[in-house]
Amino acid sequence: MQGRIAAVCTSERKGERKTNIGKANLLPGLGLEGDAHAGSGHRQVSLLALESIEKMRQKGLDVGPGDFAENLTTTGLELPALPVGTRLRIGDAVLEVSQIGKECHAPCAIYRQAGDCVMPQEGIFAAVLHGGKVSAGDAIEVAEHV
Repeated sequence: MQGRIAAVCTSERKGERKTNIGKANLLPGLGLEGDAHAGSGHRQVSLLALESIEKMRQKGLDVGPGDFAENLTTTGLELPALPVGTRLRIGDAVLEVSQIGKECHAPCAIYRQAGDCVMPQEGIFAAVLHGGKVSAGDAIEVAEHV
């Protein structure tokens, strides 16, 4: 199974939408270099499919990559169907899926606007096992299922 990276997004502060910067470094054990959410723990990198963002566009929202605070926007992979422990390869970098979805502690701006948000059900999180550069357009391949 293979997809592509559609966007690479970071933010300076937590709690805000991320900006597509096009490329960045994945740091082992930390996450995306320069992102406010980088740090040890199991949610080092967040991923959301462009197809999930499209669902929100169909509800009338003007949203795009980074608007759901995801680090990597992907296309061509059904992210929530990947079991925890699945390894993903992007060039030299290797990620391991660590969590499917998340609990929103307070309704986000998207939820207040649309009455729904895709990140809690369709977003995934991963730990960086092996670092490397990641850029929009790179292939993302399911390397193995645990």
